[in-house]
Formats: sequence, C-alpha cells, structure tokens
Amino acid sequence: MRGLAVIGLALLYPVAGAIGNPTFEGVASCAGSTCHGRAEGNGAVVRQDEIATWQEPSSPAGAHSRAYAVLAGRRGQQIAASLGLGKATAAPACLGCHSTYAPTGQRGARFTLTDGVGCESCHGASGGAWLAEHYALPATHASNVAAGLTPLDDPRTRANVCLDCHYGSAKPGQFVTHAMMAAGHPRVSFELDLFSALQQHHNADADYAARKGTLSSVRLWAVGQAEAVRRAGQLFAQPRFAMEGAFPQFYFYDCHSCHRTITDGPHRKLTFETNPGRPIPFGNPPFNDENIIMLQAVAGALVPGEARAFEAAAREFHKAMGVGSAEARTAAQALAARAGALSEALAARGYGSGEAFRVIAIIAGEATSPRFTDYAGSVQAVMAVDTLLNALVREGRITQGAATGIRGDIARAYKAVEEPNAYRPADFRTALKAAAGAIGRLQ
Repeated sequence: MRGLAVIGLALLYPVAGAIGNPTFEGVASCAGSTCHGRAEGNGAVVRQDEIATWQEPSSPAGAHSRAYAVLAGRRGQQIAASLGLGKATAAPACLGCHSTYAPTGQRGARFTLTDGVGCESCHGASGGAWLAEHYALPATHASNVAAGLTPLDDPRTRANVCLDCHYGSAKPGQFVTHAMMAAGHPRVSFELDLFSALQQHHNADADYAARKGTLSSVRLWAVGQAEAVRRAGQLFAQPRFAMEGAFPQFYFYDCHSCHRTITDGPHRKLTFETNPGRPIPFGNPPFNDENIIMLQAVAGALVPGEARAFEAAAREFHKAMGVGSAEARTAAQALAARAGALSEALAARGYGSGEAFRVIAIIAGEATSPRFTDYAGSVQAVMAVDTLLNALVREGRITQGAATGIRGDIARAYKAVEEPNAYRPADFRTALKAAAGAIGRLQ
C-alpha cells in the first residue's frame, strides 16, 4: 500500500531534475489524512495532526498560518497605505514573509499565497524527490535531506531559516525597514529555542531521537544568538541595507534610544545609562545589540577561547559607529565573521547538564548585567533565562515543582519589561539577579 502511494505521488510530482529547481506545491500537498492532516495526533511514527497544529486559530502555534490573513486586517491596510504599497495582500514587500517565499516560476498548481507561512517555508519546496520518498521505507532522514528536505535538526540551518523573516534577509520582501515600523509594523525580535518550542508540532520521543538525534535547548539557544549576530552584521555591511536615503537604516538601531519622551526645562533628565560595551559618542543612537550581549555571555560560559576576540570585535563595531559609515560596515563584517566562528564552535561542541546553569549565572552576573541599559537587550535576557530554565526542567535537572517556585522571580523580571515606556534598568537588573540566583541555588 505504501509502495502504491509512493508511485502515485511520483506521478503527481515528477522528480527528474527537481532537486535543483523544485516547485512549491502548497500546504495541500501535506494535508492527506494518512500524512499530516489527521484530526488527532495518533500516528505511529509522527503525530500526523501537524496541519491542525499549524492551523490553531488562537495560539502561537498557529501564527504562521495566520500570517497572510493579518495583511488584510486593519494594521496591515494602514501600513500598506502609509507606504504607498497598494493592497498589502499583493505587495511584494509584505509577501516575502507573510506567505511562503516561492519565486513565481517555482509555484506548483496547488500553491497559494493565502496559505500564509506554510510547511514549505521551513521544510523546503515539496515538489522534488523528498515528497515522494520521505515517508516510505527505506527512506531515512539522511536520504530525505539528500533529496531536498531542509535539515531543521541542524541548529545553524534552523536558525537561518527563521532569521530570514524574524530578522531579515537579502531575498525580495524579507527586510523590515524603519519606514515599515514607523508605519506600524511591530518591532522584530528573535530567540531560536523559544520560537522552536512555540512552533513545535512533533513529539521529541525516542523514535524522533533515533531518526534525528536529540536537540539540546542550550545549543539551539546559543547557536541562534550567534547566527542572529552574524545575520545582523552581514546585512548591515551592505550599503543597500545599511542606509535609507541620506540617513542610516534605523531598523538596526535601538528604538528606545530615540523614541523617548522629550521635555524642555532648566534641569536635564537623562533617559539613558552609559553602557560599558558601547564606546560610542554621547548622543549617538546605539546599534540594537540584544543578541550581541547574549552571545558575549554564552561565549564566556561555553567557548572561552573565542570570547575575548568576539568581545573585541563587538567593541570595535560600536566604536566604528562614531567614525563613519564605511568604517562601521567594515567592522560589521568582522563582527559577523567572529559570530560565525562562534556559531560553528557552539554547534559542534557537546552539551552536558551544567551548561544552562553557567550561562544563566553569566547573564545575570556582574560582568554582563551592566549591559542591560536598554529595553530590547533586557527583553532578550529574561527570555534567555526563561528558556534555559525550561531546558533544565526538560532535562530533569530541576523538577517542575522547583521551577514553579521560581516563576515568581521570572514574572517580576518580565514585569520590568512589560511596558517599554515604563522600563527602568535598575529594577530590571534587580529582578533578573533574583531569578538567576534562585535558579543557581537549585544546582
């Protein structure tokens, strides 16, 4: 029966030469009741209700399926009107991320933009060899990848798939400009392990581990931070992304360094703190270094041999911002290269049971906490501590009951960054230190 099914799929999707120029066949190609379209997740190998999870109407798990629909909503219409894009549902600047990015010549008969961010956005174009082969014996994960399936079990590959839309890429329609945010687009933020957990539609059971191995949450988080810094540096190094007319592309910079209440009076009230990691001239808007701060912390904990070189590259990058645009772009390339080296080292190393404790301690420690002077970096820090706490629970290092007892400290840290206009750096650092200290005492 399975053999007949494979023959049928092969007739629908001829595979000769397909790996080099595969077509995107849309969510419908995955939605059969014997594939991923069951109402209940009771399949023998995979859940088989993955489409239902992807379509969940109200939870983060269904966000990708809603991506196209939000373009027709009030906010989408307002943004498109402000930017003169016409209909948001037809604007290339929007569709690169709010639908599956598929070049026109590679769209199959059942591909539709209205699917939103469909299966093929993450798993790769299905109109190639892997669609017909991936569920039938003797197929393996390795053979599926060789046939064109995207290897999302590799943390660097997964990070870059996500970053295309959750940070930006050089592909058409996959870069959020400052003009888009000024028109109403939300600020873009990224954290690989958290995003993976929110979108997970599989069971990481023994069968999954046998086929793809066990993914360490600490590895996912750390590699995600490294790839985010590398992507930021790579894009900023290109003048077409780094500049917007006569001005720098402010998408790359910390929003809240400029968007603060302006008052006039005889006594100034500074609304920022000096940041020891940013040697920039007084009054200059800082580059949004939320991922740089996290990567510097994880390098110190897990790859100490690379940490000093990365710290130097980060400081030189910030320093170059006060020199000139060409110098800043050159420094961005050097920073991206250092982040790439860290990503490779973090992806290749083994992970034991103590790494999460060490990283949490460094994030909230005396060397790193003075860097949390801005809202974006502080949000990234509390997400990191929360993510790593969850990893400790999953790995059995901390019981669920003990983690529940710490949630109050985590909640206070989240509360400190709940509202950007009410953000107070000192309050946040105190809350983060309390949460990290409570976790550390459970070692």
